[in-house]
Amino acid sequence: MLLYYLSVNKLRMKYAYLLFFILCLNYSSEAQKKPKNNIAMKMNAGIVTSKLQETKSFYMTVLGFGITFENDFYLLMHTPDNSGEISFLLPDHPSQQPLFQKAYDGHGMYLTIEVEDVDKWYEDIKMKKIPIIIDIRDEPWGDRHFAIKDPNGIGIDIVRYAPQ
Repeated sequence: MLLYYLSVNKLRMKYAYLLFFILCLNYSSEAQKKPKNNIAMKMNAGIVTSKLQETKSFYMTVLGFGITFENDFYLLMHTPDNSGEISFLLPDHPSQQPLFQKAYDGHGMYLTIEVEDVDKWYEDIKMKKIPIIIDIRDEPWGDRHFAIKDPNGIGIDIVRYAPQ
């Protein structure tokens, strides 16, 4: 009877250790998902433009973006993998405050899109007859990239970052 009692308790202890180990692994993986400062944040850039339809067409056909939301004065688009978003807003729309009414003037803004196979993107965009503003090149720090412009004059740098 004593041997039975000891073997059952030993088995219970093994299960307790196993459960503890599983809980620790789960806690560790959940903790890694949270930002270090515990502030969750998502951001998208917004551009005020009268060229909503041209912009929508460009981002969909050239870059493969999808539409997250759209109405007659606002367009929210997402990257093909849904990891990023960008929005476009008609200028002088009565629903918007003065801060968001003036149209982008074509200077002082750029977007960077990181891709794995920058050479494939380069060839695909050339085949679509999109003007290449900066030809594909390797930088001394290891990045490989090229640049195009969207219908609003915004430079788009398409890059494969150097391995870290």
